[in-house]
Amino acid sequence: MTTKVTVYGAGNVGATAVQRVVEKGLGDVMLIDIVEGMPQGKALDMMQAGSIEGYAHTVTGSNDINDVAGSDLVIITAGLARKPGMSRSDLLAKNAAIVGGIASAIKEHAPNATVIVVTNPLDIMTYLVQKVTGFGKQRVFGMAGVLDTSRMRAFIGMELSIPGKDVECMVLGGHGDTMVPLKSSIQVNGQPLGDRISADRLAAIVERTQKGGGEIVALLKTGSAYYAPSAAVVEMAQSVLRNEKKVLPGCALLEGEYGYNGIFLGVPIRLGKDGMEGIVQMDLTDEEKAMLDNSANAVKEDIAILEDILAKQ
Repeated sequence: MTTKVTVYGAGNVGATAVQRVVEKGLGDVMLIDIVEGMPQGKALDMMQAGSIEGYAHTVTGSNDINDVAGSDLVIITAGLARKPGMSRSDLLAKNAAIVGGIASAIKEHAPNATVIVVTNPLDIMTYLVQKVTGFGKQRVFGMAGVLDTSRMRAFIGMELSIPGKDVECMVLGGHGDTMVPLKSSIQVNGQPLGDRISADRLAAIVERTQKGGGEIVALLKTGSAYYAPSAAVVEMAQSVLRNEKKVLPGCALLEGEYGYNGIFLGVPIRLGKDGMEGIVQMDLTDEEKAMLDNSANAVKEDIAILEDILAKQ
């Protein structure tokens, strides 16, 4: 039986994710968006590209939220970007309504699916999807750390004039200003970074990583990043669908790991055919643990805002 992947949101991140899924041969894709004609048009465009690129999987567009039926894996990118004058609470409320509706459709029509959340605020939307679907922690997790880590790898590679793929590191914590780039995790071609980058330059790279999304938004003027975000979520999807057992930084429900309970936070997770198959405990420096505590507290504050919003609905 052919694997079915559903992507909610036909914007740049969602549509590019679909393209990567079919080009990698991961399965047939259903692209869903509320904008009439947009998912259908992009699906048709990608089907025509398949004649050139040689992929055999199909892409179908739909405006029906329930066409998720029968999906093995679901990627949620749908939602609004924060606009000038919009408070964080406003963004939470609007995206909670969108993502909550999607989660209800998944629960009813794709009860066996694994779900990867991309919509911001990432950690809180992942929490909401798990709450609404009632799925186990293995089947609901979020994409953030893979993207943030890819940025840090790229910046270190630029500093050393080497490909970013030759750099290994890990970024944990919430997806935002409180993320935690682990300086202690950096390796270049399998060897510790050592003194190849000065402390000042490394601190600048950490700060640039934390502000990586904003840097791209400022350059584009209109819109935000989508090449790296789509690559990041599809790396996670591939590890699940091909049972690769990769350890990647992902937003997962913590039940005592790293000293936290009942929140979704970016930590190293092992992804295989059963979804999130385990959380990997890393040794953190005192500075890194303090930063992770700060990130966890920020997530807790946003969860409290979300719960207040839900209580008033």
